[in-house]
Amino acid sequence: MSRDKSSRRASAEQQTLDVSEAQIAVHWPEEDYFLPPASFIAQANLTDQDVFARFSLDKFPECFKEFADLLDWYKYWETTFDASDPPFWRWFVGGTINACYNCVDRHLTAYRNKAAIHFVPEPEDETVQHVTYQELYVRVNEFAAMLRDSCGLKAGDRVTLHMPMVAELPITMLACARLGVIHSQVFSGFSGAACADRILDSESRLLITMDAYWRGGKLIDHKEKADTAFAEAAEKGHQAEKVLIWQRYSGKYSSPTKLVEGRDVIVNEAVKAFRGKRVEPVQMPAEAPLFLMYSSGTTGRPKGCQHSIGGYLAYVAWTSKYIQDIHPEDVYWCMADIGWITGHSYIVYGPLALAASSVVYEGVPVYPDAGRPWRIAENLGVNIFHTSPTAIRALRRSGPDEPAKYNYHFKHMTTVGEPIEPEVWKWYHRSVGKGEAVIVDTWWQTETGGFLCSTVPALHKMKPGSAGPGIPGIHPVIYDDDGNELARGSGKAGNICILNPWPGAFQTIWKAPERYVKTYYGRYCRDPKSKDWRDWPYMAGDGAVDAADGYFRILGRIDDVINVAGHRLGTKEIESAALLVPDVVEAAVVPVADEIKGRVPELYVSLKPGVEASEDIAKRVADSVVERIGSIAKPHRVLIVPDMPKTRSGKIMRRVLASLSNHQDPGDVSTLANPEIVDSLRALVK
Repeated sequence: MSRDKSSRRASAEQQTLDVSEAQIAVHWPEEDYFLPPASFIAQANLTDQDVFARFSLDKFPECFKEFADLLDWYKYWETTFDASDPPFWRWFVGGTINACYNCVDRHLTAYRNKAAIHFVPEPEDETVQHVTYQELYVRVNEFAAMLRDSCGLKAGDRVTLHMPMVAELPITMLACARLGVIHSQVFSGFSGAACADRILDSESRLLITMDAYWRGGKLIDHKEKADTAFAEAAEKGHQAEKVLIWQRYSGKYSSPTKLVEGRDVIVNEAVKAFRGKRVEPVQMPAEAPLFLMYSSGTTGRPKGCQHSIGGYLAYVAWTSKYIQDIHPEDVYWCMADIGWITGHSYIVYGPLALAASSVVYEGVPVYPDAGRPWRIAENLGVNIFHTSPTAIRALRRSGPDEPAKYNYHFKHMTTVGEPIEPEVWKWYHRSVGKGEAVIVDTWWQTETGGFLCSTVPALHKMKPGSAGPGIPGIHPVIYDDDGNELARGSGKAGNICILNPWPGAFQTIWKAPERYVKTYYGRYCRDPKSKDWRDWPYMAGDGAVDAADGYFRILGRIDDVINVAGHRLGTKEIESAALLVPDVVEAAVVPVADEIKGRVPELYVSLKPGVEASEDIAKRVADSVVERIGSIAKPHRVLIVPDMPKTRSGKIMRRVLASLSNHQDPGDVSTLANPEIVDSLRALVK
């Protein structure tokens, strides 16, 4: 190849990598509506049709007083919204509050003996732990006393938590919140090195972890990651003071990794010295940080999203009450991980602020079999269920008929984290919800703190594959690449942004304010010198369309759009078309470099158990894509695989698939739940 030709190709590939994300071709057809059951509407928290008028843009920002009034305040705020330093918005300025008090103490009078947390161990022969609000109060106080009096922690200090899904995790978070200490929970599936980066960036004084936990039938040594994290953070320039270790089995150390004398502290033993201690909640400014939530850091430096106490807690309490319809008497199960923002907002802070009973499940949803979630739901009387499309697809794959075998009844189901294909939505509604449950398909992000788009369950019809309108107080808009607003209801694709600030939005990126402004506000800011919030729309980084009915359909991240010969195709649409083939249970499409078209889609699919791979199935998948989208979207290849490379939380790692398809090094795959699959996939691709 000549140098000029090679240069032109490299330039074309770079342009394809940096594709314009607006005007994405959309071929996912609009679906019919499903109506919420009358029985749900009759008990719903929000049935007031005037709610959207109350939260119209001309009522901003005072409308959000309704959110904050769900909380107890030591001192009422003086200024609802401060825009003096855009886009570093401040909410409920002058108010003082404590998140732990709002999630624990204030419920004791009415709900002292009610379960706050149902901890479900993965081994089915272990007893479920029902932690009442009284017990939660006692345990949080004693651990807070230990953190304050033994470790010297004070308001504004940071601690890194690297803990699995156990009851001690929300106890630890709430103890930090009681003291005004900023917590940074790292997903337990992340490596010690990833944890080290977060200790370093946050300059955490302590690392709090657990010796071991159950996952897939195995007692995993988790302590070894703590040693790596502590050592690597020190090598890079930050020396934490101690490692605090909770025991999975109190009184027994379950890790083969030895303790480090003088550094490691067994919490279960040390906390005994603080039995009966009570710690007065620290009265914190509303705009003080509650926690840092780091991105995964797969590209570049992890960014620590800083969330406030007052604004964040008000936002997750309101959305938990009115979008998820949580009442104090409900048993609510969000089958996510507290290591992600979903778990912070909708396992811990939102539900507990409402005095709900929140389920914390330790292990794999399909262990020891696909009936496990429905047994848990049946045994605990769960009536609100919250999970991701990834988990729904896995449950559909491994046990499509399992839900019918169990006597549980959900009134409400949430889906979160990524767009859900209409066929999967319908299975979720029909099989998991037994046709009885209302579904909210929510769209939001780590940065936003809580839901942005969703149907209000008692007010809106449901539409498979569509997130719905902006929730009350949120005003989405779609811009093209030049900053022009696309006509409402046009069905044209572009970049979804939010016109107005809201209390749940993160305050900044920890120690990187310039990155915060550039990434989320720089592109569509009308005037960088303006102090008018109207000039600072928030850019979410997602492609979307606004249908004629005002419902938004999210197309996925901007970098999840494949440009094929100038046609921009949403990856979710291709995957949804593949899932229409009855034998297919999972689909993942990735872009592959092509000398003629720039990029072509390559499609990976996995099949139902017992179905043999065949050329006929591959052809039917390709035909389905062509039929639903058009020949431009026809996959370069359809690869039938035994399994997808997945994270510990079940997310398909499309980055790994894209590397394999482009014959590149997939990089570090050690954090995958199934790293062994990579070699077999590499052979298949070749």
